[in-house]
Amino acid sequence: MGPEGDLVALRFERGCRCFGAWSASQVVAYGWLSSGPEWIGELGLQIRPGPGEAYVWNCVTLPEHRRQGVFRSLLRCVMAAAAAEGLRRLWIGSVEDYADRAIVDAGFKPVLRFRSRTLAGLRRLTVEAAGDAEPALVDAGLSAISHPLGASVLRVKTRRH
Repeated sequence: MGPEGDLVALRFERGCRCFGAWSASQVVAYGWLSSGPEWIGELGLQIRPGPGEAYVWNCVTLPEHRRQGVFRSLLRCVMAAAAAEGLRRLWIGSVEDYADRAIVDAGFKPVLRFRSRTLAGLRRLTVEAAGDAEPALVDAGLSAISHPLGASVLRVKTRRH
């Protein structure tokens, strides 16, 4: 896990679980699953999955194994394990466009889209409902995230049908 290797024990202590994909004896991909609060550094937000929910995060596929379906397969294994444990909803996000396709192919549906812009040292985060996301899912997604400075910092756009 490279520079994050020192964080593994702390993550396990707080109840996070790690899933991995191997080729022979080498780990080629991994991802974390948490049912408790987690910080989303890329967005500067915290996610707090509700009862029966969890958050899939910090997924990495080693460069030489990318674009071979490893990430998609890893996600499907995480989804199967979560379903077997009775979790009814998983949240996941992506900052890489090519990962978005694998996430959807694995069975996730886009709910929220985030856009971050920085101008003159100030950061503006916009949250928008994804295209045809169900309003109840959008509300659940918005309820699961929080900003450390309060919701007034977020600009939320929602489309209601």
